[in-house]
Amino acid sequence: MARLVLVPTILFTVVGYYGSILWTVGLSFTPSRILPVSRWAGLDMYERLLSTDRWHVAYTNLFVFGGLYIGCCLLVGLLLAIALDQGVRGRSLFQTLFLYPIALSFIVTGLAWRWLLNPTTGLQEFARGLGFETFTLDLLSSPEKAIFTLVIAGVWHSAGLTMVILFAGLQSIDGEIWRAGRVDGIPRSRMYLHVVLPMLWPVVVTCLVLLAMNVVRSYDLVVALTGGGPGFSTDVPAKFIVDHYFERSSIGLASAAATLLLLTVAAIFGLIAVIRRYRGEAA
Repeated sequence: MARLVLVPTILFTVVGYYGSILWTVGLSFTPSRILPVSRWAGLDMYERLLSTDRWHVAYTNLFVFGGLYIGCCLLVGLLLAIALDQGVRGRSLFQTLFLYPIALSFIVTGLAWRWLLNPTTGLQEFARGLGFETFTLDLLSSPEKAIFTLVIAGVWHSAGLTMVILFAGLQSIDGEIWRAGRVDGIPRSRMYLHVVLPMLWPVVVTCLVLLAMNVVRSYDLVVALTGGGPGFSTDVPAKFIVDHYFERSSIGLASAAATLLLLTVAAIFGLIAVIRRYRGEAA
């Protein structure tokens, strides 16, 4: 009876999820524009995609934003978790301040930071009102700097989640390990670096997976904060795909981009799985 109850859910997942993936991959080999067509076009859409400058920028930004976002979230989250583990004063207030952004969506986060970085209403205008007339904060208007605004907003949003997960991992460390370290005269910094952190590898992998999912789903943050601009300097694959699906009426090209994004994500998660398995066997 339990298996029969699960049948509708399984069918819905297979048809709705995996069926949509196969349908998208199939469309990537067709010259579909406004409506899907069944005419075979081979690798034409992939050749056109790889010759598009906007796609190269979006694909590069995936790794630039993803690398900085994940690295900074792990570093900030780890430092905050260690601070909590050491019993910093006002821990409850500390946790609340850094956990609050998690309750906000990427859309709200992007809009908030867009307001803060707006040169006429945000931090620049506030600083100039205090007398710093030459103060300039042009992160949103600079094509070279705009991508870093996404990183700043993303880290502000997600560092608290990383902090909570890593703090839970630190709390699970056996107290005997710390006592042994004190008996041997090992400094706390070395204990964290050489003993505790290697034991937290499964927790770190969990953080990596959650943060990597946010990188792939960064469409909301990009649209709310920069809109992909200036120009398309902060474009990401998700925005490229959505724009070509619904605004540029190029279903075939968008499907090719979605397929490449899927292969990239699969390769990254496959690499994480291999590293995790290798470390598990080594341990």
